Amino acid sequence: MTDLLKPIRVKRISDQVFEQIRDLLFRGQLKTGERLMPERELAQALGVSRPTVREAINKLVTMGFLEHRQGQGTFVRSLNSQRDNNPLSAIIQGPASLEDLLEVRMGLEGQAVILAAQRATPDDIRMLASALSAMLSRNQAGELGIDEDVSFHMGIAYATKNTVQVYLMRSFYDLLHFGIKENLKYLWEDPANLPIIHQQHTAIFEAIKDHDPEGAYAAMLRHIAFVLDYVRTRKPKADVAVARAL
Repeated sequence: MTDLLKPIRVKRISDQVFEQIRDLLFRGQLKTGERLMPERELAQALGVSRPTVREAINKLVTMGFLEHRQGQGTFVRSLNSQRDNNPLSAIIQGPASLEDLLEVRMGLEGQAVILAAQRATPDDIRMLASALSAMLSRNQAGELGIDEDVSFHMGIAYATKNTVQVYLMRSFYDLLHFGIKENLKYLWEDPANLPIIHQQHTAIFEAIKDHDPEGAYAAMLRHIAFVLDYVRTRKPKADVAVARAL
């Protein structure tokens, strides 16, 4: 039996720093184009040395999540810089409609929300509640809250505890959501839609919090179907938006 066992190794501090920053990216709490705190401040906040922080950041740069900009700092990589490295960009070469993208979301996020309802930790639920609250605050201030919306959906992906699911969702939003959000603002500009969308997100959150996979799945499908139906009534404009983004 001894030949089947491996010595227990404590994680290196730089690996723990790497995981913390990576998880902020995966949860959507660090957004595309956002600048990281300076290395010195990160080291102080984390209680580690600057070389440890530097090693973790360099690993994230190598993986394509972050980029150094001379004289400016370290940033979450933007859509344009990630596009060539995103496997989805090699697939989507022909025309694609917003309906196509939403149908993919139906399957991808339907699966994600089932797993999230089964596996979400108290910390995941707190993060989702925070994203939901921030989204509502934005809406009440007359803003769209698109970034907070993305954080909510990325938080669901993170709660699946499935690395492949998280990477797929990250790639999907980097290539598609961030690329088209400016062209799709009209979807949220009808004031009547904002409380409906918030109610739908709340229903998704409550089901995850209650660890109700079936309820979470039904709530997610209702949400995406609502957006899909809305888009179909404005199909020409929506298709133009997607064509520009891709």
